[in-house]
Amino acid sequence: MAEPDPERAEQPETDADRRRRRAQFLRELNEARALRDRVQPRKARAARMRQQMRMRTFRW
Repeated sequence: MAEPDPERAEQPETDADRRRRRAQFLRELNEARALRDRVQPRKARAARMRQQMRMRTFRW
């Protein structure tokens, strides 16, 4: 893992930095999920069916 920059350690993280890191993380997460769905289509379909059933049975 990369060592943090010494000059950045003194400065508090800005909201923009946090949002940028979060956006990058979410992009990578969606990419990983899409890859998994392509590699395992049967599991992906089963997971979609389970999610649909969960949403159908959800009560307000």
